[in-house]
Order: sequence, then C-alpha cells, then structure tokens
Amino acid sequence: MAALNDLVSTPVIQAPMAGGASCPALAAAVSEAGGLGFLAAGYKTPEAVRDEVRRTRELTARPFGVNLFMPQPDTADPAAVEVYRGQLAGEAVRYETALGATDGGTDDAFDAKVALLTAEPVPVVSFTFGCPTREVVDAFRRVGTYTVVTVTSPAEALAARDAGADAVCAQGVEAGGHQGTHRDDPELDGAGSGLLALVTEVREAAGLPVVAAGGIMRGAQIAAVLAAGACAAQLGTAFLVCPESGANALHKRAMTDPRFTRTELTRAFSGRPARGLVNRFMHEHGRYAPAAYPRVHYLTAGLRKAAAAAGDPQAMALWAGQGHRLARDLPAARLVAELDAELAAVRSELTHAPTGVARP
Repeated sequence: MAALNDLVSTPVIQAPMAGGASCPALAAAVSEAGGLGFLAAGYKTPEAVRDEVRRTRELTARPFGVNLFMPQPDTADPAAVEVYRGQLAGEAVRYETALGATDGGTDDAFDAKVALLTAEPVPVVSFTFGCPTREVVDAFRRVGTYTVVTVTSPAEALAARDAGADAVCAQGVEAGGHQGTHRDDPELDGAGSGLLALVTEVREAAGLPVVAAGGIMRGAQIAAVLAAGACAAQLGTAFLVCPESGANALHKRAMTDPRFTRTELTRAFSGRPARGLVNRFMHEHGRYAPAAYPRVHYLTAGLRKAAAAAGDPQAMALWAGQGHRLARDLPAARLVAELDAELAAVRSELTHAPTGVARP
C-alpha cells in the first residue's frame, strides 16, 4: 500500500470538520492543489456520505479521505442532561425554538458507513473518538484504503498500532473543534498535550507515521512539526474560512472578528470537550454542561441553527483552533500554494544557514 506522502505533492492535509465545512468543493480543491482533502462523515447519514463521496469524485481524480466518528459508550447521566435542559430553557425562549430530543443514537451509523466505504473505497479513511478494531482496519486494507487514527496521547497511539492502523493523527490541545480522545474523562478536561511534544512522544512510542494537527496556520509551523518527526500537517481552521468551505458565513467572519479574542475548551454545545471562540453561550453555560456526548449535541442542535438563522454568532458553536487570528480568506488552492511556498522558504533558509557562529 502507498505511503501517505505518496498521495500528495505537499504535506498539507485539510482537516475533516464535521458540521458542514468539509464539503466536496473544499476537499476537491485541496486535493487538486496537491494536498489531501477530507470529507467529514460525522453527523451525516450513510446516504449523505455516499453522495458527498460521489460528488467529490466528480470534482477531482486526486486522492481524498473520509473521516468517521467511532461509536460512543452511552454513559450519560439522564438526570444531568435534564438539569442542563432546564439551564437552557431561556435560550429556547430567546431563539424561539424547542430544545432537541436527546435519545438519538450514539454510534453515528458507524457500521453502515464502514460498509459503504469498503464497497466504494476511498484512498484514506481516518477515525475520531476512538480506535477501530483490527477487523475494521483489515477490511479497509483489503480494499486498498490507508487508515489513520486520531490520537491525543502515546497510549492511544499504541492502541492504534496494535489495531493495525497505517498512521496516526496526533491532535494537540491547540486544535479547534472536538478533542479526539478515545475515552471522555471529565477529570482530564484541559489536560491535553501541546502539539510539538505530542508528535515526538507519539512517534517514539508507536513508531507509526504521524500527521500533526493543532493550531497550524502557516508554512513555518508545518516545517516545525515536520522537524519534530511528523510526515504531514493537518489544518482545519486555516481552511474553514476559504470560499469553498461549507461553514456558515458568520462562523467564517468570527475567526478574525475583534469581538472574539480567545478560544477555550468547552462542553457547552455537545457534552464533549471542544475548542471554540468564547462567546456568550459558552461563557454562560459551559460550566454547567455535563459529560454527555452526543446527548448534549442533540439537545443544542436546534438552538445553534436558530442562532445562525438569526445572524447571532453568540449562541453558535464557533469551533476554532488557537491560531484562528492568522486565518486568511483565500481560495483553497491558493492557500495550499501559500503554505507550500512558506514551507519551502523555511527549508531554504535552514539549508543555507551557517553551521557555526563566526568568531571576531
């Protein structure tokens, strides 16, 4: 099977961003530019995923990937979820919408999506929120699909290696959106490792190729993670603002809006730690949100949609990495070219740097 770097001409991977940003137009544009575009299967039906895969194939003949959410254990405390429902009652009144039912499935139709992607294989499949079994990895290997498991610790990387994964995506705590931890432990909220340390730890522990993800917005940062041992860099926030991205326009503008000065990890919108721009909703409700993913996601889905429809970013999940202020409103192909040029400039500078300090 080809190595990951054989599929691209530049070590730039567009992160799969569930919720609409990672659409066929964006994935295809990144792949056409020499990077690796990704579709996000999370929260979509298998039929919708199939349609997006086929649409992406119409837009590009280049390799691309699909990300799957792993099934989640149903460990939510129903009483805690109902208490949070009461906490959000005022929000329902504010946005004139009902709070969502919380009895949706916790497996994100994983088996059906695996069946789809082994019947209609794509070059790369990645996994978030856990590690697939060896049987699942082997099924993808038999159809020629390269597998990547998102990890946030050396222990998770070892689990991915033991399952037979081809590579891991080391997600630093700087990353926007959900933390891809394999087990959601509230006692570890905010305890994730920074990206550069994590890349080295994961590479030395598991010995697998490492994709680095978390706060990367410039070619110089790509050079840094490559120097730390990564084979490629995965960028989400950087691509979220591209015109091809399917993200809401309010979300795109918020990346560089001076009203939003910082990011935090919060359970407010989904019940699982995720990094986003600090807005009113996060500030007022984050401390009360239970560890109840995806129950809280279902509970707040209508509120988030209503806030977007009302043009109010203060109750939207504005997922963003720590580097969000560095976002550039560029077409995806041009952004890939800019990142590649910045990476080349750093490599050239290092190649021609003096090896010692001249003596007077």
